[in-house]
Amino acid sequence: MAATGPTDPEDFFRATRRAVEAVWRIESARLIAGLARLVRDVGLAEELAQDALVVALEQWPRTGIPDDPGPWLMATAKHRAIDLLRRQERYRTKLNLLGRDAEIQQQSAQADLDAGLDDHIGDDLLRLMFTAAHPVLSAEAQAALTLRLLGGLTTGEIARAFLIPEPTAAQRIVRAKRALADAGVRFEMPTPDDMTDRLSSVLGVIYLIFNEGYSATGGESWTRPELCQEALRLGRILASLLPNEAEVHGLVALMELHASRLPARTDAAGQPVLLRDQDRRRWDRLLIRRGLEALDRAESLGGSPCTLQAEIAACHARSPSAEETDWPRIAALYEVLAYLQPTPVILLNRAVAVGMADGPDRGLRLVDELTEERALRNYPQLPAVRGELLTLMGRQDEARTEFARAAELTQNQAERILYLKSAAAPNRQPE
Repeated sequence: MAATGPTDPEDFFRATRRAVEAVWRIESARLIAGLARLVRDVGLAEELAQDALVVALEQWPRTGIPDDPGPWLMATAKHRAIDLLRRQERYRTKLNLLGRDAEIQQQSAQADLDAGLDDHIGDDLLRLMFTAAHPVLSAEAQAALTLRLLGGLTTGEIARAFLIPEPTAAQRIVRAKRALADAGVRFEMPTPDDMTDRLSSVLGVIYLIFNEGYSATGGESWTRPELCQEALRLGRILASLLPNEAEVHGLVALMELHASRLPARTDAAGQPVLLRDQDRRRWDRLLIRRGLEALDRAESLGGSPCTLQAEIAACHARSPSAEETDWPRIAALYEVLAYLQPTPVILLNRAVAVGMADGPDRGLRLVDELTEERALRNYPQLPAVRGELLTLMGRQDEARTEFARAAELTQNQAERILYLKSAAAPNRQPE
């Protein structure tokens, strides 16, 4: 493909490098997944893919970007995989896994192998997702490895996403790959008996990434939309690969509907705007439509806990204003969800819904039942919810104390400012 654009050599090189990085972000998951199936080692597959990227950075500024950059990267990585396997004692056996022998490797024709890779790409991406979210890894390691292998993020980008030093992010990724190797985790789909638990793990990692983007636990900004976008992308891929899994479509629906609010969740200065105060004209109507379509698909497949959460989000999406929100329906949905998944956070959200539907005094009684929950002991939203409900009851002094407590607990600067403002003059409604 003929290169067009900047004529200055340095500008051309920078433009080409940006193009290479964009191609990498799009193709890296497919590339690593295909290679991992061949070499049976996720860490080695990533190294081979990175080697191909380095070759591209060296060659494309001189030769121009190929018309089909993805297959170019795959072919380059496969050549390096074959060279590596040739140096290993069992080269001949492993080479057979590539569906070719040394004579074919020396030829330029690779159509048969490429077709085989394309036939398997859906399974390969699924295997990569399930491998990156293997239960032998911690939740933090799963998230970092998923963003690295499936999101194409650099170590620096992952570090910034989770507000950790870059060496810490690098250690998480290295240790995760080493843990997979030490545990003998194979690059394969889980057995039918393990499928449910492993799928829940994959979905949990994707939602963890989304939540960190939707409500950042630390730092200066209340939201990190780029993390939400990565989680949405992974969820959509998973939905296309597992079209008959209600839980997958439920999660996608939930993320689409929540992501639709991102443009309105902060003001022009980047400060938080709670749900009641948001300008709903700024909600993304395309994401709402996509979320409702995914919700319909999930419900047609039988539903799931994620489907219930998405239905709650849909109640907000369908409400033309905060005042017209169907809180009784939301409270009823939370009752069912709390029965299926009585986690402390879901029970806290149920208390908010009950407080809005049946009166703040009832909501406060439910919140007070959660004050001894160990998981909520340092959770800033617990005193924040108490503050909101106490405000609605006219108990302003007690509300100020709760908002001040929430400000002490949060590690997010924007959220801290929000709570301090509420402590000075509590007059907000629960989100």
